[in-house]
Amino acid sequence: MIPLEVMRQIRRIQIRTSRMVNEFLAGQYESVFKGQGMEFKEVRAYVPGDDIRTIDWNVTARTGDPHVKIMAEEREMTVMLLVDMSGSGRFGSVSRFKNELAAELCAVLAFSAIQNNDKVGLMIFTDKVELMVPPQKGRKHVLRVIREVLCHEPQGRGTDIPAALHYLNNVTRRRAVVFLVSDFMADDYEAALRLSNKRHDIIAVSVTDPREEELPNVGIASLRDAETGREVLVNTSDRKIRQAYRDMAARRAQARDERFRKTRVDAMYVRTDQPYVNEIHRFFRMREKRLR
Repeated sequence: MIPLEVMRQIRRIQIRTSRMVNEFLAGQYESVFKGQGMEFKEVRAYVPGDDIRTIDWNVTARTGDPHVKIMAEEREMTVMLLVDMSGSGRFGSVSRFKNELAAELCAVLAFSAIQNNDKVGLMIFTDKVELMVPPQKGRKHVLRVIREVLCHEPQGRGTDIPAALHYLNNVTRRRAVVFLVSDFMADDYEAALRLSNKRHDIIAVSVTDPREEELPNVGIASLRDAETGREVLVNTSDRKIRQAYRDMAARRAQARDERFRKTRVDAMYVRTDQPYVNEIHRFFRMREKRLR
């Protein structure tokens, strides 16, 4: 039985995101993702005027006559939402937790997908894969995806991005558009990200909170790592400590962005203290510009 407050929250998200998809993102999703995927259809004999780049050299070598590959545009895509539900997602210093923001963002992406007749799947992970919802179409299915993101009670507290990507590659053979939603407070995922991005179109969605970048001056404070449970007392009145915290956060963000750059993974950056619609527009415009 779904709690009444959760049902209300799902309904609020549905109303907000449906309006956003219909009024602001209509057409952008299709122009960014549709038409990129091409699948093999058949091989036929070469005729003068064919693009030589489409020649199938293996068939040409076997038959002794030139043949070309005929490709067809994929009309239907699969969109996978990989959502990090580790302990650090249950944090928020503004109006909502990071995992609540992740749920609403997933709703926007899912509604955009089904509006364009694509399938949507969900994977929730911590230090292991905890839930897999196979890709399907339809509004009812999207509401289930939102419900799972909001209601799932994670068993683990840590983060294992490589394990999630490895699982994705094993269960999703066909190329998919994959939104990896996480705060990326982890290491050693660069190799897995590079490999998966060769098989799929991986888009990193980085979710952050302002208190992860800067400490407020509130005197002695107890800080607890949500993933390890370790607690430390910090004198936030000390300017040097606050500066050291800012420097550490900046280095972590720089390392994250460098991993995205090296693996050629596009990224969206959303924050609990800012509207995410502007970032979605920025991302879509960037992808559109690249496709021209």
